[in-house]
Amino acid sequence: MSDADTLFRLSGLNAAYAAAIDADRLEAWPNFFTEQCLYKVTSADNHAKGYAAGIIFADSQAMLRDRVSSLRVANIYERQRYRHIVGMPVLGSEPGTSETSFVIVRTMRDGKMELFAAGVYLDKTVTGPDGGLRFAERLVVCDSGRFDTLVAIPL
Repeated sequence: MSDADTLFRLSGLNAAYAAAIDADRLEAWPNFFTEQCLYKVTSADNHAKGYAAGIIFADSQAMLRDRVSSLRVANIYERQRYRHIVGMPVLGSEPGTSETSFVIVRTMRDGKMELFAAGVYLDKTVTGPDGGLRFAERLVVCDSGRFDTLVAIPL
Protein backbone atom coordinates (compact mmCIF):
# COMPACT_ATOMS: atom_id res chain seq x y z
CA MET A 1 0.00 0.00 0.00
CA SER A 2 1.35 3.44 -0.89
CA ASP A 3 1.89 6.25 1.61
CA ALA A 4 -0.88 8.20 -0.13
CA ASP A 5 -3.33 5.31 0.41
CA THR A 6 -2.29 5.01 4.04
CA LEU A 7 -2.73 8.76 4.62
CA PHE A 8 -6.15 8.63 2.98
CA ARG A 9 -7.24 5.73 5.23
CA LEU A 10 -5.84 7.42 8.37
CA SER A 11 -7.58 10.69 7.50
CA GLY A 12 -10.85 8.80 7.09
CA LEU A 13 -10.38 7.03 10.42
CA ASN A 14 -9.64 10.32 12.21
CA ALA A 15 -12.60 12.07 10.58
CA ALA A 16 -15.02 9.27 11.49
CA TYR A 17 -13.64 9.13 15.05
CA ALA A 18 -14.12 12.89 15.53
CA ALA A 19 -17.57 12.86 13.90
CA ALA A 20 -18.79 10.09 16.23
CA ILE A 21 -17.71 12.03 19.33
CA ASP A 22 -18.90 15.40 18.05
CA ALA A 23 -22.35 14.00 17.19
CA ASP A 24 -22.66 12.30 20.62
CA ARG A 25 -22.54 8.84 19.09
CA LEU A 26 -20.32 7.72 21.96
CA GLU A 27 -21.51 4.12 21.77
CA ALA A 28 -19.66 3.90 18.41
CA TRP A 29 -16.40 5.24 19.91
CA PRO A 30 -15.02 1.90 21.23
CA ASN A 31 -15.45 0.35 17.77
CA PHE A 32 -12.59 2.49 16.48
CA PHE A 33 -10.24 0.40 18.66
CA THR A 34 -9.02 -3.18 18.72
CA GLU A 35 -10.25 -5.49 21.51
CA GLN A 36 -6.91 -5.17 23.33
CA CYS A 37 -5.91 -1.54 22.95
CA LEU A 38 -4.50 1.42 24.79
CA TYR A 39 -6.28 4.77 25.08
CA LYS A 40 -4.61 7.34 27.28
CA VAL A 41 -5.00 11.09 27.76
CA THR A 42 -1.92 12.79 29.17
CA SER A 43 0.05 16.02 29.04
CA ALA A 44 3.04 16.68 26.78
CA ASP A 45 5.29 17.07 29.84
CA ASN A 46 4.20 13.77 31.37
CA HIS A 47 4.55 12.02 28.01
CA ALA A 48 8.07 13.40 27.55
CA LYS A 49 8.99 12.13 31.02
CA GLY A 50 7.65 8.66 30.16
CA TYR A 51 5.00 8.61 32.88
CA ALA A 52 2.64 5.68 32.37
CA ALA A 53 -0.43 7.14 34.09
CA GLY A 54 -2.85 9.43 32.33
CA ILE A 55 -5.93 11.37 33.37
CA ILE A 56 -7.88 8.84 31.31
CA PHE A 57 -6.53 5.32 30.83
CA ALA A 58 -8.09 2.25 29.24
CA ASP A 59 -6.35 -0.87 28.01
CA SER A 60 -9.23 -2.70 26.36
CA GLN A 61 -12.27 -2.04 24.23
CA ALA A 62 -14.36 -3.32 27.16
CA MET A 63 -12.96 -0.52 29.37
CA LEU A 64 -13.90 2.00 26.68
CA ARG A 65 -17.45 0.61 26.60
CA ASP A 66 -17.61 0.86 30.41
CA ARG A 67 -16.55 4.50 30.17
CA VAL A 68 -19.38 5.25 27.75
CA SER A 69 -21.87 3.39 29.96
CA SER A 70 -20.81 5.40 32.99
CA LEU A 71 -21.13 8.64 31.01
CA ARG A 72 -24.66 7.71 30.03
CA VAL A 73 -25.87 6.28 33.33
CA ALA A 74 -23.75 7.13 36.36
CA ASN A 75 -21.81 10.34 35.82
CA ILE A 76 -23.37 13.74 36.28
CA TYR A 77 -21.80 16.56 34.30
CA GLU A 78 -22.93 19.72 32.56
CA ARG A 79 -24.24 19.14 29.07
CA GLN A 80 -21.59 19.98 26.49
CA ARG A 81 -20.44 19.19 22.98
CA TYR A 82 -17.11 19.02 21.26
CA ARG A 83 -16.05 20.07 17.81
CA HIS A 84 -12.79 18.49 16.68
CA ILE A 85 -10.51 20.11 14.16
CA VAL A 86 -8.07 17.43 13.08
CA GLY A 87 -4.93 17.93 11.01
CA MET A 88 -3.43 15.76 8.32
CA PRO A 89 -1.74 12.66 9.74
CA VAL A 90 2.03 12.38 9.56
CA LEU A 91 3.31 8.85 9.07
CA GLY A 92 5.74 7.57 11.69
CA SER A 93 9.00 5.77 11.06
CA GLU A 94 7.53 2.45 12.28
CA PRO A 95 4.83 0.74 10.20
CA GLY A 96 1.34 1.53 11.49
CA THR A 97 2.41 4.59 13.47
CA SER A 98 1.29 8.15 12.89
CA GLU A 99 0.71 11.45 14.62
CA THR A 100 -2.08 13.91 14.03
CA SER A 101 -2.55 17.37 15.51
CA PHE A 102 -5.94 18.27 16.95
CA VAL A 103 -7.85 21.16 18.48
CA ILE A 104 -11.13 20.69 20.34
CA VAL A 105 -13.63 23.48 20.89
CA ARG A 106 -16.13 22.83 23.68
CA THR A 107 -19.59 24.38 23.67
CA MET A 108 -21.45 24.41 26.97
CA ARG A 109 -25.20 24.28 27.54
CA ASP A 110 -25.40 28.08 27.77
CA GLY A 111 -23.68 28.49 24.40
CA LYS A 112 -20.28 29.53 25.77
CA MET A 113 -17.49 28.22 23.56
CA GLU A 114 -13.85 27.76 24.50
CA LEU A 115 -10.71 26.16 23.21
CA PHE A 116 -10.83 23.04 25.36
CA ALA A 117 -7.82 21.01 24.26
CA ALA A 118 -4.99 21.07 21.73
CA GLY A 119 -2.30 18.53 21.13
CA VAL A 120 -1.38 15.50 19.11
CA TYR A 121 -2.74 12.00 18.70
CA LEU A 122 0.07 9.44 18.71
CA ASP A 123 -1.40 6.36 17.10
CA LYS A 124 -0.63 2.76 16.30
CA THR A 125 -3.15 1.34 13.87
CA VAL A 126 -3.85 -2.11 12.48
CA THR A 127 -6.20 -3.43 9.86
CA GLY A 128 -9.36 -4.85 11.43
CA PRO A 129 -11.31 -7.94 10.33
CA ASP A 130 -13.49 -5.78 8.06
CA GLY A 131 -10.42 -4.35 6.30
CA GLY A 132 -10.75 -0.95 7.98
CA LEU A 133 -8.14 0.61 10.23
CA ARG A 134 -8.49 0.37 14.01
CA PHE A 135 -6.50 1.97 16.80
CA ALA A 136 -4.34 -0.50 18.69
CA GLU A 137 -3.05 2.49 20.62
CA ARG A 138 -4.13 6.12 20.81
CA LEU A 139 -2.18 8.43 23.08
CA VAL A 140 -3.88 11.79 23.37
CA VAL A 141 -1.00 14.10 24.27
CA CYS A 142 -2.35 17.50 25.26
CA ASP A 143 -0.12 20.55 24.99
CA SER A 144 -1.29 21.91 28.34
CA GLY A 145 -0.76 20.25 31.68
CA ARG A 146 -3.95 21.84 33.00
CA PHE A 147 -7.08 19.73 32.64
CA ASP A 148 -10.62 20.85 33.27
CA THR A 149 -12.51 18.68 35.72
CA LEU A 150 -15.12 18.23 33.00
CA VAL A 151 -13.00 15.95 30.83
CA ALA A 152 -15.91 13.54 30.57
CA ILE A 153 -16.30 12.97 26.85
CA PRO A 154 -13.44 11.21 25.06
CA LEU A 155 -10.95 13.43 23.32
